[in-house]
Amino acid sequence: MGKIRLGVIGVGNMGKAHINNIIQGKCPEIEVTAVSDISPDSLNWARENISDVPRFALSEELMDSKLIDSVLITTPHYDHPELAISAFGRGLNVMIEKPSGVYTAQVREMNRVAAKTDVVFGIMYNQRTDHVYRKMREIIKSGELGEIRRTSWIVTDWYRPQAYYDSGGWRAKWKTEGGGVLLNQCPHNFDLWQWICGMPKTVCAHLHFGKWRDIEVEDDATAYVEYENGATGIFVTTTGDPTGVNRFEITLSGGKLLAENGKLIKHKLCMPENEFTRVNKEPYAVPESEVTQVETDGRSEQHPEVLNAFAGAVLHGKPLIAKGEEGINGLTISNAMHLSAWTGKSITLPLDEELFYSELKKRI
Repeated sequence: MGKIRLGVIGVGNMGKAHINNIIQGKCPEIEVTAVSDISPDSLNWARENISDVPRFALSEELMDSKLIDSVLITTPHYDHPELAISAFGRGLNVMIEKPSGVYTAQVREMNRVAAKTDVVFGIMYNQRTDHVYRKMREIIKSGELGEIRRTSWIVTDWYRPQAYYDSGGWRAKWKTEGGGVLLNQCPHNFDLWQWICGMPKTVCAHLHFGKWRDIEVEDDATAYVEYENGATGIFVTTTGDPTGVNRFEITLSGGKLLAENGKLIKHKLCMPENEFTRVNKEPYAVPESEVTQVETDGRSEQHPEVLNAFAGAVLHGKPLIAKGEEGINGLTISNAMHLSAWTGKSITLPLDEELFYSELKKRI
């Protein structure tokens, strides 16, 4: 097999972006051989831009067409698990866009079905290709800076005007999107947060719904989490700040890492803090630290790299950037934040999935 034969389900903004990357030659082992979308406008775009590729109004027709061996699912969030399960049943390899779904019970079922197949299953966590976040994870996992004590991610550069929410009838509604900034913009952040720092033990969140825009769902969020080892963390985000920042800081027993503006700054203490406080006799002493900008490989290939790894996994058995089953981790954090805000309580993981779905249905 020289190339995978890819069917794209959903030719919206992301579907078009992926197709353009492929037809521009950025994914040499992938050929788009069919597309589907319920929107005539999207199918017209496909006719104009990839005229020789068959177009289907229904995803089932595409999956049964025998024209593909793999699918890329870029539909609204609720559809991801259902479509993936349908593809698994047909023996098709699957790449899903983020998030993996809207609620973890739905995603857990998708993962259960995937485990019974031998197809390749990936998720579009393109931020894992970013050179800064890859290096952060490498340093944390090496143990060079000791044990995590605190994490802080302020990511308020997700600005979206009202026109963004008005651009699609499915946007910013509980029934069709399933959430706001936490479910649409932040899945990458939640994935990186847990990929680098691990999953929290408890989550407490305060969310504002339609605070800055005329929408049903959350557009402003602040959360506090605790980890198994006693470390704590905060996460702050919004789509209402036109002068937002993206600042990810991890404090450890042996120093600190700060990711901001495409750079990674490392503070390395002369000795671990717990050792320093044990031997030091000066009441106002502070351990010395060496501050450096960490050198990285500079690569950040984003969506094409994820697709190329997917093709490599299908064709050559190479590793994925992110396995599809891993999508449940970041979604668990998102669901816990919603449930905490809805109930006014701190949520201990594992999540009460029945309670979450019950509360979600109330909003729908």
